[in-house]
Amino acid sequence: MVLETKNLKFETDIEWMRYALKLAERAQQEDEVPVGAVLVLNDELIGEGWNRPIAAHDPTAHAEIMALRAGAEKLGNYRLNDATLYVTLEPCVMCAGAMVHARIKRLVFGASDPKAGAIISVFNILDSGRLNHRVQYASGILSDECGAILSRFFEARRKIPSA
Repeated sequence: MVLETKNLKFETDIEWMRYALKLAERAQQEDEVPVGAVLVLNDELIGEGWNRPIAAHDPTAHAEIMALRAGAEKLGNYRLNDATLYVTLEPCVMCAGAMVHARIKRLVFGASDPKAGAIISVFNILDSGRLNHRVQYASGILSDECGAILSRFFEARRKIPSA
């Protein structure tokens, strides 16, 4: 279910998304696709992550998964009830599934992903009535900034001559 922006703590969402963008920059510095994620509970940071599948040799090391793992570790529980996940790019199918299993309350993402987005772009996983948990979501928070870091990253990659 999509939340209308007027019902959000919009300024807080922007602040946490700016933090996620800093984590995306960290991923970029590590030559990973620049995606960052922040997990928040009661206005407190409980987990953070950035894309690391190349460095970790782990196809599941997406920013969202890293943030969820950190939050679960901090709380000592894989259930992350009432938590909000902020991520710079629309989550994929794997990450959407992990959010449902973790029982997060809310997802906020910046840029949509027309090739692999599982929330509104390619699939609408969180809108499925067949799942045992519903995650509220909002999209488009700092979408221009979130999309720009990805665009710059891939543009630079295309300019690198292959060996």
